[in-house]
Amino acid sequence: MRKSQPKKIPLAPDSKYNDKLVTRFVNNLMWEGKKSTAITIFYDAVDKVSKITNEDGYEVWKKALANVTPAVEVKSRRIGGANFQIPSEVRADRKISLSIKWLIRFSRERNGKTMADKLANEIIAASKGEGAAYKKKEDTHRMAEANKAFSHFKI
Repeated sequence: MRKSQPKKIPLAPDSKYNDKLVTRFVNNLMWEGKKSTAITIFYDAVDKVSKITNEDGYEVWKKALANVTPAVEVKSRRIGGANFQIPSEVRADRKISLSIKWLIRFSRERNGKTMADKLANEIIAASKGEGAAYKKKEDTHRMAEANKAFSHFKI
């Protein structure tokens, strides 16, 4: 029998925006436990976004996250010797997790001098409905739509 799931430890909100989502983003951005570096990268990126767009960088970042957040995804399931891609709704917690991971992953893959530049450019692109992270969301939705016929297999 499985043990009960461990309790989620509540995150402390960040110092500048007093938002737990920022802390979660920074924790995903962090490499090798270097949190102060990750915080610096995030705040620099938000400042660069506000300089480029002449809007509040924090609001643009929130809009970018919302644009990248998926509603459905496909999960593989083996039925009768064949693998089917079954579309399913994404849990609220996983939605946020996926959008954060996609933004960070595709900003790392971008061209740019510093990570703050790359992240700023990806945030701006995502807020406009462009960029690789937004494309990933669209591809995920398209795949779910294409495999709608298998939705009766539900996981």
